[in-house]
Amino acid sequence: MNDKPIYVTEPYLPPLDEFIPYLEQIWASKKLTNNGPMHQQLEAALREYLGVPEIALFNNGTIALLTALQALRISGEVITTPFSFVATGHSLLWNGITPVFVDIDPQTFNLNPEKIEAAITPRTTAIMPVHCYGNPCDVAAIQEIADTYNLKVIYDAAHAFGVEDAGGSILRHGDLSAISFHATKVFNTFEGGAIVCPDAKTKRHIDNLKNFGIVNETTVVASGINGKMSEINAAFGLLQLKHIDGAIRRRAAVDRLYRHCLKDIGGIYLPDFHRQAVSNYAYFPVRVGRGYGLSRDKLYERLRAHDIYARRYFYPLISDHSVYRGGESLTPSSLSHARRAADEVICLPMSASLSEEQVEFICQIVKASRNEVSYG
Repeated sequence: MNDKPIYVTEPYLPPLDEFIPYLEQIWASKKLTNNGPMHQQLEAALREYLGVPEIALFNNGTIALLTALQALRISGEVITTPFSFVATGHSLLWNGITPVFVDIDPQTFNLNPEKIEAAITPRTTAIMPVHCYGNPCDVAAIQEIADTYNLKVIYDAAHAFGVEDAGGSILRHGDLSAISFHATKVFNTFEGGAIVCPDAKTKRHIDNLKNFGIVNETTVVASGINGKMSEINAAFGLLQLKHIDGAIRRRAAVDRLYRHCLKDIGGIYLPDFHRQAVSNYAYFPVRVGRGYGLSRDKLYERLRAHDIYARRYFYPLISDHSVYRGGESLTPSSLSHARRAADEVICLPMSASLSEEQVEFICQIVKASRNEVSYG
């Protein structure tokens, strides 16, 4: 039934004719970047939508993460997770910081707070957890450890747009949270990102850092970077906000259908990620266990044979890439849960545009492939 490839995600694109008036405003103003009117409007709109005190827009989520570390003057060692996209670790290396990888909780795929204290050394200055797949970390336990050892907490919240716990936005936790608005994310601005800030003073400092450290025409106060979001990206974000609630509702429906179709397939385990107050249904990860009869990698190949481009998020572990091998602190002895997740998890296609027929087709392939060949 599949007449075109089904990718792990597909960006939500509002009707093109709705974007034209925004472009006309940009053409009329001739302001393309440097904190223009679209940029200012999007920051205000996101503060209200997300329910956060302050937000600083960036040209992408990785630069936001790099700048968050700079803003808090993080150095030495930072405890983080190996089960994430490489940008998490790269942001540390680019700042001359040593990442110390700690194992994950096998149920949530997030940094396991019970493993953090054993990894703290005199050089540890911060913890960088990831809300993996948009599933919130144990923020209370992490903050308690940080307070005890006087550590900063920077959340890599790339997946967590719109996610809320009982108290409100998950982005309010920690000292700073960095989000991604990349095309693959639930909310996208083509490329983009942001840092959620606790107050106006912190935002001003971060705004200086993302603009080369420039305060005015003659004053530079820090060795900043060019992290500014363009007016076109900001305009697209304003349009996206008008559609985001409907897009997330559609993703929730896709999630429900997957769970219905896959619930009785032996060896396929569906993590329960949506107990928080508000979920964004960013990804649909499943674990492929030995009871399935086919390994995760064999299922991955089987799906590809049907033009279904699922992804092995996150394989290999960040710590397994050659640039992270070497020092003792870079290769902790026990990452058993993270390694098992890297070998077993596959993210099935998830997007607001995925049809019921496509979801059912994907599930048919998963079901038909069970016990097709021996495990391995």
